[in-house]
Amino acid sequence: MSILKKIHSPADLKRVSPDRFPALCQEIREQIIGAVSNVGGHLASNLGVVELTVALQYLLDTPTDKIVWDTSNQSYTHKLLTGRREQFHTLRQYGGLSGFCKREESEHDTFNAGHAGTGVSAAFGMVEAREQLKQKHKVVCVVGDGAMTAGMTLEGLHHAGGLGKDFLVILNDNQMSISKNVGAISAYLSRTITGEFYGKMREETGQLLGKIPHIGGDMQKLARRAEELAKGVILPGLLFEELGFQYSGPIDGHNFEHLLPTLENVLKMKGPVLLHIITKKGLGYEPAMKNPVWFHACPPFVRETGAPAKKAARPSYTAIAIDALVKIAREDKRIVAITAAMCEGTGLTAFEKEFPDRLYDVGIAEQHAVTFAAGLAAQGLKPVVAMYATFLQRAYDQVVHDVATQNLPVTFCIDRGGLVAEDGTTHHGAFDYAFLRHVPNMVVMAPKDENELQHMIKTCTEFNGPISVRYPRGVSLGVKMDPAPQALPIGKGELIQEGTDVAIIAIGVSVWPAVEAAKRLGEEGISTAVVNGRFAKPLDEDLIVDVAKRVRYVITVEEGSKIGGFGSGVLETLSEAGVTNVKTKVMGLPDWYIEQGPQDLLRERYGLTTEGIYQGVKELMGKGSSAQSQLAGASLGHHLPHGDEQGS
Repeated sequence: MSILKKIHSPADLKRVSPDRFPALCQEIREQIIGAVSNVGGHLASNLGVVELTVALQYLLDTPTDKIVWDTSNQSYTHKLLTGRREQFHTLRQYGGLSGFCKREESEHDTFNAGHAGTGVSAAFGMVEAREQLKQKHKVVCVVGDGAMTAGMTLEGLHHAGGLGKDFLVILNDNQMSISKNVGAISAYLSRTITGEFYGKMREETGQLLGKIPHIGGDMQKLARRAEELAKGVILPGLLFEELGFQYSGPIDGHNFEHLLPTLENVLKMKGPVLLHIITKKGLGYEPAMKNPVWFHACPPFVRETGAPAKKAARPSYTAIAIDALVKIAREDKRIVAITAAMCEGTGLTAFEKEFPDRLYDVGIAEQHAVTFAAGLAAQGLKPVVAMYATFLQRAYDQVVHDVATQNLPVTFCIDRGGLVAEDGTTHHGAFDYAFLRHVPNMVVMAPKDENELQHMIKTCTEFNGPISVRYPRGVSLGVKMDPAPQALPIGKGELIQEGTDVAIIAIGVSVWPAVEAAKRLGEEGISTAVVNGRFAKPLDEDLIVDVAKRVRYVITVEEGSKIGGFGSGVLETLSEAGVTNVKTKVMGLPDWYIEQGPQDLLRERYGLTTEGIYQGVKELMGKGSSAQSQLAGASLGHHLPHGDEQGS
């Protein structure tokens, strides 16, 4: 008889005997593995927190008590236990459950998050709100050990520890092996030191030592160090104790005999508490345990073997970009690469393999990554920062203040620019054109295909200033590649096709759909020029103005925010040049956060396909009946096939 099928809310879980929890956890793992093998997603991390999630939901009273999942890509068990089991097969699908926590989805989801390091700050905000509102509930934040490299996490811990309010942070450490200091003796000590008697004794002893004239403070520190020595975890405990947290652990995060009583005790403790648990990524699925990095965020796979369900027919844009970088780095030893805990995702494992001493993984610390690159550049190196577009947002000030103001030669390889599919709202690269285009000294590029991409990588490494190239998630187009990358002239676009009625000015992945739309328009006798912008900044103003003066309609297309993006720049250029006798239209992403869904479906939804561009031109010319709007509405009712590659 299934235990999981009887759980429709945490209240149902409380009626399950803890001795049945291991069987429940096995069911949960089977459900997660089954769903992720079909749709892709974050597998290894979710398999590692099953027991912890069950224990928290059993002991807490959610949604009155609050659980904040840092990053929230490990919240699948949480979803299964909070009334979403029957919808779980829709995970990460268009119109289905999000792969992250989402307040709009459930009252049990306390905070929307897709970036690491936000959990402690958000949760402590909830702690202070509780105090201001005179409420009594508990607030728990679960952070992964990877998030401890994020500066925001340490900032949040510092603030929370200093104010001393009741607050539990659980450090889910899945990188350490479970060794002797996590055995029975350590578990016993952890349970003992979280008990009420010990807590009271510890507090009174601390107060007594603190009253000793001149040496009381030193005696308190010495007592804390002796305590940590007894637990066998000197350094981690001291770090958190110095930040103002009472430290407990580490304990085995998969053993309910250790986990439940320890959690029960720390939830009764006063003040800020940090519980350190050890878990195993991928537990319960052998392929994920053997390769937790690949299964951290994986595409659909064959459940029996763990192999990808299908292999991409062509290399990804990511692979093309890093392959070009490797070729160039062989000739220029000043080139170094930097990533923020995304070596695999950004393709830099290939760079690391050939140049291990020239690759820097700084952890989940995007701000540091960019300023670190600025320091390298200031001393004559050529740093290349490879980062997803959504994560570069986190280092905006460093791009402006530390790189651009000094005009330093830092290259930004912006991966996953544009729509990224099933990871959804927090991961779409919608804003990079807009937030980089207005930064002085910055060059902003995007290729129409993989051949142009390799040339743009070369352009970056030869440019003596801040420069960026953004490229999409997914496989390349399969165009013919030139033998070697060559630098492009800065700020020069490409006139692909002449025309006298309409000009379509596009950039990046929107260029080839624009070419196809122009062919359709030509078949109807509409002479259509097509411009490949190549540069969002500096724009090829001469080309844009020249083409615009020879047509009656100008339409721009980009896979990015319409507000402040490439199209805005084109309109600014036309305005400054006094080109006022043309009707214009900007096509791009609207002023809201884009939902999750396959790239093809989302591009259709927002008119960024051949059909969408064609209809957009017809509407601009007054020859359509809001066809683009009708197209977008129609796309809401069906799903398109998945792309060839799953983003992470």
